[in-house]
Amino acid sequence: MRTLCSSTLLGEFFVIGFAGLVAMKLDDVSLAAVWTVCGVGMVLSLLLCGMLTRPGGIQLGWALQVALVLSGFVVPMMFILGLVFGGLWWASVHYGRRIDEAKAHWAAQQEAGEAAA
Repeated sequence: MRTLCSSTLLGEFFVIGFAGLVAMKLDDVSLAAVWTVCGVGMVLSLLLCGMLTRPGGIQLGWALQVALVLSGFVVPMMFILGLVFGGLWWASVHYGRRIDEAKAHWAAQQEAGEAAA
């Protein structure tokens, strides 16, 4: 699960940065506000890569997905990208857990086969 979720978060890192470049061209948002929010989002996405296996890591990832969708109120294209990355996040968590379970099952079968031999 960690590999899939980390890949999604790294993609979000770049999307948040590019959204910041778009948002800095807006007249009604200050440059400092744009880069403070984008900087926090980018750092959070990188830190979450290392926190995925810890308690609350996946939930913080969901919070980042919600923030990404809500950023669409500033940069409208982020509504679409936020939903896309939300779907990727769901798929990463869902299928990542399935892969982890399959790996654990396979490892248990290998240990049982070695013990019998």
